[in-house]
Amino acid sequence: MALNEHEAKMAHPRMAAGALFFDAAGRLLMVEPTYKDYWDIPGGYVETGESPLQAAVREVQEELGITVALGRLLAVDWAPSDTEGDKVLYLFDGGQLSPEILAGVTLQEGEIKGFEFLSPQEISERSIPRLARRIMAAIDARSGVAPIYPEHGRQPKDVAA
Repeated sequence: MALNEHEAKMAHPRMAAGALFFDAAGRLLMVEPTYKDYWDIPGGYVETGESPLQAAVREVQEELGITVALGRLLAVDWAPSDTEGDKVLYLFDGGQLSPEILAGVTLQEGEIKGFEFLSPQEISERSIPRLARRIMAAIDARSGVAPIYPEHGRQPKDVAA
């Protein structure tokens, strides 16, 4: 099916969604994927017919073996990439995980090597800069009442004409 001129100009970004989980000390849960050389939050790509929230819940269940109700949307990050294409990334608040839920964590075999709760400094050390910025912006958004909109984890510049 051929695209008309208008459709050809429309963006077709990939969408991904993840969850931010915390411990009692306020540190963030991050996972060590087998297929990346940096740490990440639990999450992944949104599948056809799935909402970003449904994708985040599914990915948490797949990667950590736990089923949790996620809280509010914290951030929607626009992240264009020359190598992977444009992305829209949704981050949801998973809240503080109880010891009972943590005891039920079962890592996805072949995809997740481990998980740890990390301080902000450790997040920056173990992750890539754009992801660390996105995470820190979303953590800051927890104290606000509305989601934030970063671009590559940064506040967009004024684009008024």
